[in-house]
Amino acid sequence: MNQSQHIQHVFHKYTTQDVVDNRLRVKFLIRTARYLALQGSAFRGHDESKSSDNRGNFLKLLEVLVEDNEIFANLISKAPRNAIYTSPKIQKEIFHIYSMKVRKTIREEIGDAKFCIIIDEACDKSKKEQMAIVLRFVDKDGIVRERFFGLVHVSETSVQTLKKEIYFVLYNHTLEIQNIRGQGYDGASNMRDEWNGLQALILKDCPYAYYIHCLAHLLQLTLVAVSQVVIPVHHVFTKLTSVLNIVGAFCKRNDELKHAKADEIAHMLALDERETSKGLNQIGTLQRASETQRGSHFKSVSSLINMFSETCDVLINIMEDRVTYASREDVDATYEVITSFEFVFVLHLMKNIMVIADLFSQALQCQSQDILNVMRLVSSTKVLLQKMRDEEWQNLLEKVISFCKARNIDIPYMNAQYIARQGRARNKKDDFTMEHHYRVNIFYAAIDSQLQELNIQFNDSSVELLMLS
Repeated sequence: MNQSQHIQHVFHKYTTQDVVDNRLRVKFLIRTARYLALQGSAFRGHDESKSSDNRGNFLKLLEVLVEDNEIFANLISKAPRNAIYTSPKIQKEIFHIYSMKVRKTIREEIGDAKFCIIIDEACDKSKKEQMAIVLRFVDKDGIVRERFFGLVHVSETSVQTLKKEIYFVLYNHTLEIQNIRGQGYDGASNMRDEWNGLQALILKDCPYAYYIHCLAHLLQLTLVAVSQVVIPVHHVFTKLTSVLNIVGAFCKRNDELKHAKADEIAHMLALDERETSKGLNQIGTLQRASETQRGSHFKSVSSLINMFSETCDVLINIMEDRVTYASREDVDATYEVITSFEFVFVLHLMKNIMVIADLFSQALQCQSQDILNVMRLVSSTKVLLQKMRDEEWQNLLEKVISFCKARNIDIPYMNAQYIARQGRARNKKDDFTMEHHYRVNIFYAAIDSQLQELNIQFNDSSVELLMLS
């Protein structure tokens, strides 16, 4: 046997200095990984070969450290090729160790306290289905904490699979299922179903794990949904999506929109018809509404009102361009709808309604919110909506008429008889004026739908129960 290759001989070749050098080398790598992790930056680069101009954040940051530290530069240059510790595998191991230490700290922070679980979908860039787990608990100082506990890859989103993965994570960190005191999910049927949903299955194992849908999220989804029961309101939101798809789908159209808005602002400033305070006169762009993003419908409606003229100009430019007849017909139909008095009226109405509901929704998202203050906000929201119903009709009508006059939009004669879309036949008892249509069928109906839903969600019994608790 070759004595020079004997394990004992090889082992003794590594001196104390080698151990110190290796530890110092790894120390720099750990600091680099920690910095990138805290900044939320990507580790890897598209091309990490030595000839690459950009080898990724991890390797480039190490190069910066080498430039300013001769000791570390010598350690890297003298390191064996199989012990540089810069490979993707080593990076993942360092990051994995960090995640384990963070989870261990959270587990110690929870101790024997009861806790709640908050679960949501988190699909990554590679389209892998993942489940995000957040734990909510009260620490030893009596402060409510919410800690992100990790991402779990799931092969499917069936109820049994999700339950199995949740239980595995909890058991793996010695968190007792019986200590769960709350469940928070989105409104998906497989999560909230009363009989076969995830919340029902966990509730069977732990009778105190009550399911609660996020109030702010639920409020936004519900109020937008009930407002669309009013047919003209539903048509506006449908056409709003079409406008965003047409104008916002292409960079060229989006640039046209911004240039048009910039020209309009410059013109108004030249005439001294705009204020010049800090934060005003932002160009912006059209905002897309999302069913799961709080306040997005309000932002979408507000952005279209703010950029209404510029949006119309872009639609006209699209119609004048050499596009297919089918595309031109779609754009023409969209232009005809959004330049109608009814569309503009509903747009302004929904903005006024949503600004009230948005204040309530934003307040519900505050982490330090207390129940009594929420109940006061419920009451004030109802009062503001009722006041709007009783007193704001004339102001809204005058505002919409002024808006339409400035943009050459036809304004109907309010005392004329209302004729339904496409001239459908009507019963004599249904004959009413245009003013009645806009005031009763749209204005009152939209506000009443909001008030009714708030009364259902926060009825007298539930409000009294929350206040007593």
